[in-house]
Amino acid sequence: MLRYLLIMAAVLITQSQLTASNYSGGTSDTLEIKTSAVCRMCKNTIEKAVMTERGVKSVRLDVPSKMATVVYNPEKTSPEKIRKAITAVGYTADDIPPEPEAFENLHFCCRPD
Repeated sequence: MLRYLLIMAAVLITQSQLTASNYSGGTSDTLEIKTSAVCRMCKNTIEKAVMTERGVKSVRLDVPSKMATVVYNPEKTSPEKIRKAITAVGYTADDIPPEPEAFENLHFCCRPD
């Protein structure tokens, strides 16, 4: 009986580990993007916009360095789409300027000019 319980426990543990690895989403790439963020409000806006992009697993923006680090699934999105999500909310993404209308709608403290 004890042997049977140990075998069942081993099977359940193995199955749960395999299931957990399936939820990791397969392959991941990491992308670093220089932004024009200047404050916490910028950070929240950019992170929220990038997370809505299909295939993005995580995003973290460091305000002092203005660098956004994005982990994404390259089978579902691309660096171009991620940069586009940032420029669409009014911020620069590497050398891509923000969309003018979105930039004009930014709070005055979020404009680096």
